[in-house]
Amino acid sequence: MADLHSIAFMLNGKSVTADVDARLHLADFLRHTLHLTGTHVGCEHGVCGACNVLVDGRSTRSCLMLAVQVDGAQVETIEGLTASGQIADLQEAFTARNALQCGYCTPGVLATAAELLNGEKPTREEIRDALSGNYCRCTGYHAIVDAIETVAGKRQGGAP
Repeated sequence: MADLHSIAFMLNGKSVTADVDARLHLADFLRHTLHLTGTHVGCEHGVCGACNVLVDGRSTRSCLMLAVQVDGAQVETIEGLTASGQIADLQEAFTARNALQCGYCTPGVLATAAELLNGEKPTREEIRDALSGNYCRCTGYHAIVDAIETVAGKRQGGAP
């Protein structure tokens, strides 16, 4: 018999309650129970960043976090970040700068960038440091850094 725990949290601005197995990872809960498949599972070791979501505003590896750990938290997935318009400028810049190709890593990279851009305008070095936990095999990182730098500049009211 599974060891179920009741959890209640905010997901993409909506209240969610569920009974979850104590060992269920957040990525699997999001994908298989809630059908939010924008959260990708790559390495399942917390290395690639494909599963990144925001938990209380912090980019978090959902493959390493248990679903029970989000009890009382605020979780934002790529679906919520997109629907809210919070990352519309990032998505436009990624398209304009050709910073995405296959798209598998892109939701995790966008979650990382969303957290990064909530603070002061980052330098290229700070952008690269923030992205160091995200693997992208298709684009390399120059276009991704360029896109994030462009948005950072625009959000701060100036050029990149």
